[in-house]
Amino acid sequence: MRQTINKALRYAFAHTLPILAGFGFLGMSYGIYMSAAGFPAWLPLLISVMVFGGSLQFVMVTMLPGAFAPLSAFLMAFMIQARHVVYGLSMLEKYKGMGVKKPYLIFGMCDETFSINSSVTLPDGVDRGWFYLFVTLLDQLYWVAGTVVGSILGEVIPFNTQGIDFVMTAMFAVIFLEQWLKEKHHAASVIGVVSSVGCLLLFGAESFVIPTLLCMLVLLAAFRRPIEKAGEEQ
Repeated sequence: MRQTINKALRYAFAHTLPILAGFGFLGMSYGIYMSAAGFPAWLPLLISVMVFGGSLQFVMVTMLPGAFAPLSAFLMAFMIQARHVVYGLSMLEKYKGMGVKKPYLIFGMCDETFSINSSVTLPDGVDRGWFYLFVTLLDQLYWVAGTVVGSILGEVIPFNTQGIDFVMTAMFAVIFLEQWLKEKHHAASVIGVVSSVGCLLLFGAESFVIPTLLCMLVLLAAFRRPIEKAGEEQ
């Protein structure tokens, strides 16, 4: 059993090394951003452990000092993280039978974890459940560690935080480009781009997220069979 766990951990660590670099920097940016906003060093650590929301955490920096508005906060969080509904639907089969691991796999889902767990082909001898768990856990630990370092640095070194919240946008752009380069058939990616641009033009920058996700969900469901067939041919 121990050998199985260790093998899955080593394989997961090898796959998440690029995320270590990205999340280390992003987590540091978040910790510095929180510190510059006047929050105590323990708060970003707590949020990174309990929320682990990436871009949502950056938005929370401006939400926390505001008036208590739970409905508004819920709607904002849902709009930002609604893409996880699509992730969750596509991972139903892969996470089936995960037992006690499943609640944490659901909680710890993020863009980078989804990218690995949804596309990796595991060799013989690597347990699927433990691999998924370690990818999810390592990615969160990278983020938490970066947050801690950033919080400490923010306490002792003054930083100009203008534009620092753009790092998540840059990260998403890099992930998209990596996925595009890996694909031989770009149907799903094109659906995402067209849906985003179309809804942005129709609904504006403040309200296009949910319509975009709904549009993508409908189109992906409508063209599911040809997309899956093209993916099998890669």
